[in-house]
Amino acid sequence: MSKPSGPICNLDCRYCYYLGKTSLFPAGEHFRMTDTVLEAFVRSFIEASPGPVVHFVWHGGEPALRGLDFYRRALALQERYLPTGWTCINNLQTNGVLLDDAWCAFLAEHRFHVGVSIDGPARLHDACRTDKAGHPTHAQVMRALTRLQRHGIHADVLCTLNAVTAPHPAEVYRFFIDHGVRWLQFLPVVQRTAAGGVSDLSVTPEAMGTFLCTVFDEWIRNDVERIAVQIFVECFRVCLGESASLCVMAETCGRALAMEHDGSVYSCDHFVEPAHRLGDVVADGLAALVDTHAQVAFGRAKRDALPRACRACPVLSFCNGGCPKDRFAATVDGEPGLNYLCTGYRRFFEHAAPYLRRMVELTRLHRPAAAIMAEVREEAADSGQAWRRAPRNAPCPCGSGRKYKHCCLATRDPR
Repeated sequence: MSKPSGPICNLDCRYCYYLGKTSLFPAGEHFRMTDTVLEAFVRSFIEASPGPVVHFVWHGGEPALRGLDFYRRALALQERYLPTGWTCINNLQTNGVLLDDAWCAFLAEHRFHVGVSIDGPARLHDACRTDKAGHPTHAQVMRALTRLQRHGIHADVLCTLNAVTAPHPAEVYRFFIDHGVRWLQFLPVVQRTAAGGVSDLSVTPEAMGTFLCTVFDEWIRNDVERIAVQIFVECFRVCLGESASLCVMAETCGRALAMEHDGSVYSCDHFVEPAHRLGDVVADGLAALVDTHAQVAFGRAKRDALPRACRACPVLSFCNGGCPKDRFAATVDGEPGLNYLCTGYRRFFEHAAPYLRRMVELTRLHRPAAAIMAEVREEAADSGQAWRRAPRNAPCPCGSGRKYKHCCLATRDPR
């Protein structure tokens, strides 16, 4: 991903891991990608791509700070360097605040894919996502989302799971559905402290697991093939026998480089630091940098450094240890390298897998995967009948082995 404005942003989100990257650059840095770097990046990226579709990702900081003229130049360079018959897809990941009608018209005309960062309803979003003066931004972002939709762009939404949003899975999910969002990505916030722990804003593994399971239960009953939730889509791919395309779920990583505004290339967006600087796009070119010994070893370490407990885990094929940046916990036998979010991910994968495998069965029977929704609703209705008919002294329908009156009777809705 390319960062044309570097780590500079017009917001001051409390959990942002990237704003501090300004410390990598000298005082007085302008944080504006030059035309020389832009041309080297576009040419090098196209040359290094297998084609015939080349996918450019413009990220930040806030990439819209670079202005429309910058992206007009980028498109002209893409057209100049694309081989005959090839095409480009451009993706802009933005906080949305700067997207007026001129921006939206440009993005629509050139068929940009747009990702907008929103943390759900206003009271949840504005708790962390303010501008530099501490003012709320939710209303501005929602206006941008509406403008994009009015111009025919159905933006992907990136919603962080943090200590504020994670306790409200149903509210957050329904908010996005009610506002016409079709693609959702939930990104867990794991913010390290100087002492080696995690901040109070970080999501806990338990809260993340509950959030994902709750949203999945809503989705599997009502929204299959209507709403795409990234982690659900990726898990379905795994159940199909394919490899996950999402790097945090893939067996190895290392192919998703990050390039700063000055042309410096790093191993990953989460490892923009001196130890993981690979080189410079102008001097070295992307193809050479992605295949360096250091970068290949970085990518393979995701697999090779897995703890024994992970290698024996029944859901390893879904997570493959997760993102290396979060692998700072220890297993029960003290081995390092366990993902901090492991228990939450495992709970979700074990919960979702039977339904996703049934969806695979349906597709192989030439039936729509969405047929799972009717099956789940029917199963829920049958289960409700079992609860309503259970005698007080009978074994509890939950399967605990205890009598109903000593188990779930007090907590079940008698309706």
